Amino acid sequence: MMLFMTIVESGSMTKAAEKLNLSKSVLSQHLKQLEIELSTTLLKRTTRRQSLTSAGEQFYRQCCKLQVILDQAWDEILIQQQVPKGKLTVTAPHALMDILVLPALTRTFSHLEDVSLELICSESKLDLMSHGIDLAIRVGESNDSSYRQKRIGEFRDVLCQSIDSDVKIEDAHYIANHWQPEYVTHNVKGEDVCFEAKHKTNTIQQTIALIKANMGIGLVPDILLNYHSGIKAIEYISVMNVYALHPYSGAVPITVTMAQEAIKEDFASLMSD
Repeated sequence: MMLFMTIVESGSMTKAAEKLNLSKSVLSQHLKQLEIELSTTLLKRTTRRQSLTSAGEQFYRQCCKLQVILDQAWDEILIQQQVPKGKLTVTAPHALMDILVLPALTRTFSHLEDVSLELICSESKLDLMSHGIDLAIRVGESNDSSYRQKRIGEFRDVLCQSIDSDVKIEDAHYIANHWQPEYVTHNVKGEDVCFEAKHKTNTIQQTIALIKANMGIGLVPDILLNYHSGIKAIEYISVMNVYALHPYSGAVPITVTMAQEAIKEDFASLMSD
């Protein structure tokens, strides 16, 4: 259809061929094939001039309408890459959503009426494509090469207990995360200590609540310590890298880029406090 429109608007097959950087014979074959598919003649041609048949005029008008629709679709996509708009779906674990992701997103998008947020707080590593996720904030590097990932910061897991606890560390009940095994070994004050998981949780809020209730000891990210009174650090255990992942292989929506940069910036600020 685009070739046909160019032939009509150029006024001759020769000029159209030059404009399209095609040979005149190739362009003629395209026109002939189009007329065969439509079972009609679109263009009457002589050696000196060309003119549309009635069918050609009707077809050209419809092609022009389609061109307008195509141009609008093209412009809308380009604008979407430059102007923040549409739904942005972000997932993050509980430990990072409330103190990092949510503040960064509200600061960035609260004044943008055309952007809507969908937040998924989950400890599971959800499939980005099947859940329609635009951006995922995760602890640890992903092995899925189909996603684009970027390290945005790090925190340290800290072994913590209640400030009211007088139980020796080696005798304390261990509060494990759901992904940890039944027996967990940590290096405490230079010695390896093996703990049996007495309790298990699937969110950091549950772990902190049990620690505050003097139910045992457990791992808490260091970035949360300033937000929770009633717990104290026993030992810094390990450094955990945090990554931002998205499923876009080509042009990345501007909302995703804005969100990722805002979260990275707030992470750096959080760690410097």
